[in-house]
Amino acid sequence: MPNFSPGVTGTDEVLFRRHGAVGQVRLNRPKAINSLSVAMVTAIEQQLLAWADDDRVRSVFIDGAGDRGLCAGGDVRAVREEVLATGSPGPFFETEYRMNLLISDHPKPVVSAMHGITMGGGIGLGGHAGLRLVTETSQLAMPETVIGFFPDVGARRLLARAPGEYGTWLALTGSAIDGPDAITLGLADTLVREGGLGEIVDDLANEVPVGEDVGNPAPRASLRAHRGWIDECFAGDDAEQICLRLAEHADPAAREAARTIRERSPFAVAVTLAALRKAERAESLAEILADDLTIATAMTTHPDFAEGVRAQLVDKDRNPRWADASLAEVDPEQVAAVVG
Repeated sequence: MPNFSPGVTGTDEVLFRRHGAVGQVRLNRPKAINSLSVAMVTAIEQQLLAWADDDRVRSVFIDGAGDRGLCAGGDVRAVREEVLATGSPGPFFETEYRMNLLISDHPKPVVSAMHGITMGGGIGLGGHAGLRLVTETSQLAMPETVIGFFPDVGARRLLARAPGEYGTWLALTGSAIDGPDAITLGLADTLVREGGLGEIVDDLANEVPVGEDVGNPAPRASLRAHRGWIDECFAGDDAEQICLRLAEHADPAAREAARTIRERSPFAVAVTLAALRKAERAESLAEILADDLTIATAMTTHPDFAEGVRAQLVDKDRNPRWADASLAEVDPEQVAAVVG
């Protein structure tokens, strides 16, 4: 990686360079699909602040090392260890959410390359940029309910603005979508060839606007065929009723969605739905991120988070033992206490 170097934290897990007029952020944990640590989000925040006052930097470009993706999310195993040791998630979320807001509000145009796997914290990095690129390899998701968590990093703002109930479907099931569908749902802007990303960086370095001549693959929008049952079944504020409608629907994809949701943490599903509906009324990303911090602190200290991360990422037995046996058993007062 010529001319790249570590930032203020000294970690080589994220690297930076100024290439002509563009400041480039490259996540550099390819074996972990560039999952984010405290040192990484701190370094990114500090570098973005420095570039905000650097007249030589006219734009910012964010991508990830390796061919697996931009970012698989935050390092939730480290967060779990912190919670188990101290009873608190530590500084990770507060720092990460400040960084997410800075990407959105940065005085220089920010371009993100959401190539390959871009999930969880990767959406926080890429989804709030001014120009959000996806490629033929992109797989975007907010899969947090599978680990007893909720879609954070301001993603609720994006999901709440998706057409119909697409955002609710994504949030509750944790399903992954490709680049064209991400554009349809408003999570991305432009589909480009992955091989053309280097050309885009060079154009930005020379202050050439990103154009339409970078070899766009033919767009596809498979989700449009499913909007009928998604809008019908995912309406409302009752997660158990959503599951019942899905389970009774004639479309097999709807019934599969019901099975998927019932495998997730019931408490996380209920919190996610309530938090998503709350986001529909929020006025700004800053408001949602402040809310995310409150919810994240509560969710990481709930038993389902430690259990979900254990089952999915530590022991990998994929057999979590959730605190509630079903959505019907989730206490609405507990949900309201977390979401507010």
